[in-house]
Amino acid sequence: MQENGKHSVELLQRKNLSVSGVESVVSFSEVKIILSLLGGERMSVVGSGLKITGFSKQSGAFTAEGEFLGISYGAKSLAAKIFK
Repeated sequence: MQENGKHSVELLQRKNLSVSGVESVVSFSEVKIILSLLGGERMSVVGSGLKITGFSKQSGAFTAEGEFLGISYGAKSLAAKIFK
């Protein structure tokens, strides 16, 4: 697994997304995916027809496909704030 808090994001032609350093999938639907990253930060991905094609908790690798419209970072999760 990667160092605490480090991750990478690769988006190919707004259709294929790869993210490393993912701790868990918080929620997902066809229009929004929320990921918890190592270090407690959250990342939201929005679009249409979104589908998770792979996730390995052990390696932190996440892949999805669909039409991606935006990626944003949110605040740290409550657990990350409590257990600094």
